[in-house]
Amino acid sequence: MEYIDRGHVRKKMQTRLLLNKVFKYLFLAATLFGLVFLAILITRVFIDSIGWLDVSFLTNRLSFNPEIAGIKGAAAGTLWLMLIVGPVTMTLGVGTAIYLEEYAKKGRLHSFIQTNISNLAGVPSIVFGLLGLTVFVRVLGFGSSIIAGGLTMSLLVLPIVVVATQEAIRSVPGFLREASYGMGATKWQTIKKVVLPAAIPGILTGMILALSRAIGETAPLVALGIPALIIPVPDSIFDNFTALPMQVYYWTIDSVLTEEYLNLAAATIVVLLAVLFLMNSVAIIIRNKFQKRY
Repeated sequence: MEYIDRGHVRKKMQTRLLLNKVFKYLFLAATLFGLVFLAILITRVFIDSIGWLDVSFLTNRLSFNPEIAGIKGAAAGTLWLMLIVGPVTMTLGVGTAIYLEEYAKKGRLHSFIQTNISNLAGVPSIVFGLLGLTVFVRVLGFGSSIIAGGLTMSLLVLPIVVVATQEAIRSVPGFLREASYGMGATKWQTIKKVVLPAAIPGILTGMILALSRAIGETAPLVALGIPALIIPVPDSIFDNFTALPMQVYYWTIDSVLTEEYLNLAAATIVVLLAVLFLMNSVAIIIRNKFQKRY
């Protein structure tokens, strides 16, 4: 009969419990560290925006005079940008995911494509900006227009949509496909009538999160040479434009010379945070409301 040294076991248990507490408080400290600095940053932004964020700020155009400057043109440019990014990303992202999950044969080529799509999600955004500068601005001659910015941003967030859509398609139970095939449906009919409706919550959630990232990106727009000057509100996708992140960037830089620009940048950040919070809330609502459990 094997002898158990209770004292040794008790000592090891005490050591494990001590390590458990150490790591528990270590992770808690790491969480609090990030939350504290985030709270300080948000508090500073809200304080600096007091007295500057009003209706006139949202409806006025850009101006060299900080007292009357607004973000109407930048907000319109951001809206136009999303009107390009949304359809392009949805079409290419969902189509790519459907092909990889439902049609492509599993093998080395599939693994190579899948690995590169996952790696693209971690590529610095400035690299996509340089790609857009080369292809859309110089080769295709779009210049610093909305369509050049929209296509560049679409490339940036495309991997996010592809991966999110793939995960949503994989989550659809296999017996739903088998039941559809058993009823005589073709592969495309099964995808269209069974798989995609069941995967819609995950697809829409990934799409909204991708658009949220595109709204807040600045580096690609800087690489494209998007201005932050007093320009007319854009009327088409071929017009020059500016966007909210660009205004934050340039107003922050100009605050060294004119202190009031820092308040304008803070007010613009508050608007961006409100838009991002709204979009992420919509994503959560969609996921909770339409997600089905099988």
